[in-house]
Order: sequence, then C-alpha cells, then structure tokens
Amino acid sequence: MDQQPSRPSWSRQIEFTLAGIGYAVGLGNVWRFPFLCYRSGGGAFLVPYLFMLVALGIPLLYMELIVGQYMRRGPVQALANVCPLLKGVGVASVAISFIMCTYYNIIITWGLYYLFSSFQSPLPWQGCNNTWNTPNCTSYTTNGSSQHSSTASQQFFNLKMLERTGGIEETGRMRWELLLLLLLAWTLIYLCIFKGVKSTGKVVYFTALFPYVILFTLLVNNVQLPGALQGITFFIVPDWEKLLSVEVWVNAAAQIFNSIGIGFGSLLAMSSYNSFNNNVLKDTLVISTINSFTSILSGFVIFSALGYMSHLQGIPVSDLAVDGPGLVFVVYPQAFSTMPVAPLWAVLFFFMLLCLGLDSEFAMAEVMVTSLMDGFGHHLLSFFKQKELFVLAVCGTAFVLGIPYVMQVGIYIFQLMDHYTAIISIMFLAFFEVIAVCWIYGVKRLSSNLEEMTGKTANIFFRVCWMVVSPLLVTVILVFAIIQFKPARYEGQVFPHWAQGIGWVIAMASVIWIPLGAVHTLWVLPGSLTQKLKLSVTPFALNDKQKMLYCERGGKDKYPSITAISSTCPLPERPPTETNL
Repeated sequence: MDQQPSRPSWSRQIEFTLAGIGYAVGLGNVWRFPFLCYRSGGGAFLVPYLFMLVALGIPLLYMELIVGQYMRRGPVQALANVCPLLKGVGVASVAISFIMCTYYNIIITWGLYYLFSSFQSPLPWQGCNNTWNTPNCTSYTTNGSSQHSSTASQQFFNLKMLERTGGIEETGRMRWELLLLLLLAWTLIYLCIFKGVKSTGKVVYFTALFPYVILFTLLVNNVQLPGALQGITFFIVPDWEKLLSVEVWVNAAAQIFNSIGIGFGSLLAMSSYNSFNNNVLKDTLVISTINSFTSILSGFVIFSALGYMSHLQGIPVSDLAVDGPGLVFVVYPQAFSTMPVAPLWAVLFFFMLLCLGLDSEFAMAEVMVTSLMDGFGHHLLSFFKQKELFVLAVCGTAFVLGIPYVMQVGIYIFQLMDHYTAIISIMFLAFFEVIAVCWIYGVKRLSSNLEEMTGKTANIFFRVCWMVVSPLLVTVILVFAIIQFKPARYEGQVFPHWAQGIGWVIAMASVIWIPLGAVHTLWVLPGSLTQKLKLSVTPFALNDKQKMLYCERGGKDKYPSITAISSTCPLPERPPTETNL
C-alpha cells in the first residue's frame, strides 16, 4: 500500500492558535480599521463590522480551518480535492499571498527605518530645522496652517525616508538604506520559517503577545492627554445616517476579509499542520474574537492620539485621519513628538509594528513553501537537498521582487499593488472559494468531515451561514466592489492609464489561475463534455469509506487521467494524528 509521508504538526496546539492570532492581527488592525471607522461615521461602523464578523468572518474562517485540518495539505491540493473544477482557487490563493508578501514586507522595512531613527533625542521628525525640510514645513503646534504647508512628520516620511519622486512616471534612484533594511526584514522572516512549524511555533509566543503589552501601555498614556476624550467620542459615538449607505457595509465586510485573512490560504495552510482531532471551533472563535478585539483596542489607541493632535492643532479630528500607511508613519510619530520621553514611546511603538508585521508576513511566505512542498516536495528536496535551502530560495526571490519598492518611486508602486491586490483580487478569490466549498463540495460533506475529526457535526447556525448567508453576502460584496471601483490614486493624484493597466495585470496574476485550472481539469478528464463536467465537480477528498467505494467502483483504473487530482487506489493510510516535532 502506498504511504504518504508523515506530516509534521505543531509541537503544541497553542502554537497554532498563537500563529493564527499573529497572522490575523496585523498592521491592518492599527491603521485600516481606524480609518474605515472614521470614514464610515465613527461608532456606526461598529454595527456592520460586528454583523459581518458573525455572519461572514467566523463561518468562513471555520470553513477554511476545517478544510485545512481535514485534508492535511496546503490550499492548492486541498481545494483540488474539494472541487477539481475550481482547483485554480488554491493556486490563486498562493499566488495572491506571495504577491502580497513581496510588498507587505516594505511596511516592515519602513518600520525598521523608523525604529532605528527613534534612538535619538529629539526625534528627527520633531522639528523643521533638518536638511530635508522645505520652507513650507510646519511644527505640530501650528494652528490654522496653510493648505500648502506640510508637517515635519510628513516631510520626514516623504522627503527623508522615501525621498519621494513627483509621480509614478519618475522612477528615481535606489534608496540604499531601505534596500539593506529590506534585506534585514527578509532575513528575519527566513529565521522565523526556515524550520517550518518547529521554528514558527516558537517565535509566535513573543510576536503574538508583545503587541498587546504596548497597545495597553499606549492606551493608558493616551487617555491622559488633553483632547483624548474628543477623539474617543468621535470613535464611539455613531452617525446613524451612515448605516443607510451600502458602502459602509461593504467596507465592514472588506475589513473582515483582509483582517482575518479569508481567501489568502495562510490559515488553511497553517491548520494543515494541526493534529487531526484538534477542536477547530475553539481556534476559530479565539482567532476571530481576539482579532476584532485588537481592532477595537487599536481604535481607542489611535483615536485618543488623534484627539490629542486635534487639540494641539485646533482642527477637527476628521481632518487628521489619513488613509494608507500615513496613519502609522505620519500622524502617530507626530503625536510622539509631544509626549514625555518621546524616543521611548517611538521605539516601543515601532517595535510593536515589527512584531505585528512579522506574524502576518511569515504566514504569507509559509503558504508558498507549504504548497510547493506538498506538490513537488520530492523533486525540490532532490535539487535543494535541504528544506532550509528551498525556504532561502523563496525568501530570496521575494526579496528581489521587492526591490522596486525601495526606489524613490516605491510608495506609488506600493499603493498600486495594494489597491488592486487587497481589494479586487481577494474578492474574486473569496467568492469562488465559497462556491467551491459551500455549494459544490457541500455543507453535508463539510459537516461530515468535521464530525470525523472531532466527533461533533456543525450546528445549525454554521450550516445556514455556509449554505445561504455567507455566499449571498460574498456575492453582494463582489458586485458592489466592482460597481464602486475607483482607479488607484495617492494623495489625490490619480495614476495614469498605463499604471492602471499594470494594476489590472497584477490583479489578474492571481485570479487567472481560476479559469486556467478549470480548463486544465476539463481537458484531462475522460468522456464527453457532460461526463467531464460531472466528474469535475465530484470531490475526491471524501471520508475514507467514500474513498474506498470510489476505488472499488473503478477508481484509478477506470479514470487513469484524473489520478493527479484524486486519491490513489489502493488508499494511503491516513497520517498519524500527532507527529510532534
């Protein structure tokens, strides 16, 4: 009988939980959630956000963890078994995770730059007497500044660190300091994942827990600042009229997707290293609840600081909040400048950002490693000899692809990538993943898999969400994401048509695998078109009894051309429940 190689497992189950928390809790909790809350009417945003968490986030996270833990494979092979016709969804999720990890790491690079810059007093963004400052630089205490002026913090970000060009048309030169920091960032990522879950599981004890120490410390400090109450009031007092806007609900759903990481394949890949009988519902509730708690906690931290800045500058809180990385790298550093022992707060904050970024980054990189090892492990190890060298090759490739972001034009490329990857691509992936698992594979099979692992089937709430609520909400989100789509821009500057075209190519670089996978499946299946279609939506990742019936009725011998996407016959033994490293 053929044997599958034993699959490693987390040394302790708590390591997966912490890794899941670390991946879900990231930089988006610190800036994207507060900004969406600000733009959507303050406290009113919390209503659709919590609704989407319950109706969409928790059920789909539960679904992904069940699939990953049951299949014990990464997203490519797991989704190929679930629905051969949509096996490209797994490839697409790996592609989008790898694309995102190449530009997500630039945020860690910027964080490292700010971290090292914080070990001096006064802080370099504290005044306007530096060589990079222009005559229109203003200090944080300036009231009623001209609309053409910019703060010292903005100028440090744009003119010192980025040395930004005038637009995406101007490539500019290499920022060698940032290049070295990007290399350092990828070195840290490599050290986190080169031993697989054995090394990752140890790192997450610190990286997943330390940010909460800093967030609570900052909150205690911030609420004592003058004007903090004004910012907190803006955060929690709802503007109920905003709830009538469809955009607010779409923003809430989009935040759930991007924050928890549904559709990226990372949590699915990490759950494939779980013990077979692990209580996956407990992990689902812990990860999703702590993720949302962190977003709300970050909201209090950020808006208390924004209220303080509003008090100093004499302008409304709404005029301080900015989109993208500006909230982290402009507004908050500006607030540090006025705090007692400013360098200490800056060091702690940017070290926290490093921890938040590392957790999410090595999870996205791990998806590529896991998927390639699942599909081509024997060939890769025969070439690289050791898995550590293969992981080094993956990290090295991502580092090379990240070089354009550390040129002077880098901020524009970053904004272009984030706009088309984090919004357009992920919506398409989530839609087809839900269709593949919830409708084609089926809620009945999914519940049966869960019962085989834990002895308990999914309750009526999750079955209704998987069958009706989640697919409906995902479809509505996708439709409105397309209807309300706006071209990429940065600080009001709309990118030219050729750049938008590149953006669509970037978006299609992941989505294109879905139709390609469908075409390939139909091409290799035997029989007429009707027979091909029937086989293409027949799952090959059923329980052992169903697999045995498949083999007894012909299986491999009857359908030799589909062995690449089906279980082998005779059946391999299920890997051991626990394989602790």
